[in-house]
Amino acid sequence: MMARIELTPEAERTPEEREVCQEAVSGIRGRVPAPMIAWLKNPELARRGQRLGELLRYQTTLEPRLSELAILVTARHWSSHHEWTAHKREGLKAGMDPEVVAAIAARREPVLRDERESTVYDVARTLLGTRRLPDALYQRGVAVLGERGLVELVGIMGYYSMVALTLNAFELGLPENFAPELGAEPGDLPGAPGA
Repeated sequence: MMARIELTPEAERTPEEREVCQEAVSGIRGRVPAPMIAWLKNPELARRGQRLGELLRYQTTLEPRLSELAILVTARHWSSHHEWTAHKREGLKAGMDPEVVAAIAARREPVLRDERESTVYDVARTLLGTRRLPDALYQRGVAVLGERGLVELVGIMGYYSMVALTLNAFELGLPENFAPELGAEPGDLPGAPGA
């Protein structure tokens, strides 16, 4: 399986595409992120999406391990293999417990180390699973993360849902980033192991 869409070779890019790619490369990430390969078909989408991603990934009040926890719950929800592979690595670097990562992959309840982690996990799992936050969980989110932190958490989940859908639709990062621990669900990855 190959990606359905490829990064336009540099020599063939429009001036606007070149400018957007240069912005990404000179930014915090230092490279063109995978979903931007598709987003570049609309360079302004690529520019704004990439900037929003930088903000939500690197410039929130949530510690990196909490952001990565939310991203992994989102990646698991969408079975986004490339997103999972990249953020599993980042989550472990940020201090996430490997057992928590394995539990999320297996759709098991993880044993979390503190109230901030369990709040992020519960908010992410509940909001993705039911499309709503019950009052008690909303109040807990505000109490533990602050109003700004809760807004940032929801923003992270929304952004990484867009990333997951982009990666899944255009099969970006596959097969090289297939995550066997996610398995293959019906319709996930035709021809992938476990399909």
